[in-house]
Amino acid sequence: MLELYTDDFFMNEALKEARYAMEEGEIPVGAVVVSNNRIIARSHNQTEALTDVTAHAEMLAITSAANHLGSKYLHQCTLYVTLEPCVMCAGALYWSQVSRIVFAASDEKSGFSRFGNLFHPKTQVMKGIKETEASALLKTFFKGLRE
Repeated sequence: MLELYTDDFFMNEALKEARYAMEEGEIPVGAVVVSNNRIIARSHNQTEALTDVTAHAEMLAITSAANHLGSKYLHQCTLYVTLEPCVMCAGALYWSQVSRIVFAASDEKSGFSRFGNLFHPKTQVMKGIKETEASALLKTFFKGLRE
């Protein structure tokens, strides 16, 4: 039986958000929050547009998902994000108690993993889904800044 709602499917949706960010001159990071195989929140980086260093894709998606659910906790939700969350986002994800985090590309300079696992003990983490595509977007964006 063919399963429609896979990690690849939802990461592709996060990649769409990352492309929107790039079109807007933002670092191309996108995120979606999924509950019961349904996207309940989607966002992309908006730090430039909102003049807000906290306006990362994950932070905006957490807020949107919490508003949708009417709860500050994201139990039984999965966050799909195109870049490894930073320490700030990891802290917010810890407090949201999200059940699962799936990220595409690792971030060796600013990612949470430099500091160990910062998530809630019950949170499952998976990495590398669509890593090539996410990394290519980031490389293209930063190459354009240098030119």
